[in-house]
Amino acid sequence: MSQTNARPSRGLPNAVPFFAAYLLVPLMVWTGLKGGLAPLLVPLTAWYGVSLADRVLGVQPLNADPQTPTRALTAHRLATLLWLPTQTALLIWALAYTTITPSLEIWEKLALFFAMGVLSSAIGIVFAHELLHQPSKLERWSADLLLATALYSHFRSEHLLVHHVHVGTPRDTVTAPYGEGFWRFLIRVVPAGLRSAWRAERRRMHRSDRQTLDAKNPFWRYWALQGIFLFAALVIGGWQGLALFIFQALVAIWHLELINYIEHYGLTRKKLTDGSYELQGAHHSWDSAQRASNWFLINLPRHADHHMHPSRRYPLLQHHGETHAPQLPYGYGVMGFVALFPGFWRRRMNPRVARWRAKYYPEIADWRPYNRRQFRS
Repeated sequence: MSQTNARPSRGLPNAVPFFAAYLLVPLMVWTGLKGGLAPLLVPLTAWYGVSLADRVLGVQPLNADPQTPTRALTAHRLATLLWLPTQTALLIWALAYTTITPSLEIWEKLALFFAMGVLSSAIGIVFAHELLHQPSKLERWSADLLLATALYSHFRSEHLLVHHVHVGTPRDTVTAPYGEGFWRFLIRVVPAGLRSAWRAERRRMHRSDRQTLDAKNPFWRYWALQGIFLFAALVIGGWQGLALFIFQALVAIWHLELINYIEHYGLTRKKLTDGSYELQGAHHSWDSAQRASNWFLINLPRHADHHMHPSRRYPLLQHHGETHAPQLPYGYGVMGFVALFPGFWRRRMNPRVARWRAKYYPEIADWRPYNRRQFRS
């Protein structure tokens, strides 16, 4: 197992900073009531307010004791569990508010639901990602409900059965190959991820001697939960409410895949002589120690350790220093902005991938076979 080269372990981090995302809730309501383009302050704060805080607060390389018992993490767990009722209440409020306020222009409604979509992803899906890795039924059901609000329930199957097993290989749809721009990645990964999740569950059913459409197939639950949210949006906001709900889900999907793109771009596992791939290591994920981003995203940027210990709860995730894991130059907010401009992204990241290749795989001269497809570099 790879060791970190971060500072030695310290006590458990305070749970309060991990509630930072909840500060966006009153901002969401206030800007929504204000109207106009004011709701766009919500995503701007999530992206660039947090990025500015990163500049002020710097990095946090210290690690908690990974053996800390779960019973000591009650407050940290509440940060994730309380988001489901919070997000549900926000969605209901947004749908009802746009319905009873006829003076709102359509562009004002779109601004409000764009902000809602960013919250559904940057907080909702990020928290769901933490919850779906845990053994508790309450946490897994909370994850399923949060994913259903983004109409992306299959993410659970794709993430657990495909991504964590095949990360860094051509079988993982969300490992962006070297040179692939974000927009091409997005167009490819959304349908590919759904197909990948379906195939993974089909194989799982068949291994258990069950038919593909057996009642145990979680896709039945995915479809039911998504249907419930779509029906609720229709009841609360009518056809326009349904359209706005779908719009925020599309925004959430776009935002989720932007994060996925950042986390593994260009990092591939070596193919061995027997056709299999090397074991996963800390160096197959981009890591980040920016303090504010890790508070806001509940340590998601400590992504290398998450892949090495998928069920490790977020307060206990370790930062792997640059000796063991490649480091992003900035937090996720800045990197997400850079990724929107593929040429700019390649100029910033391709040299880092090249240095990563030279460091870990100096024996590989031709990397073309490691790309699913070839892209302009």
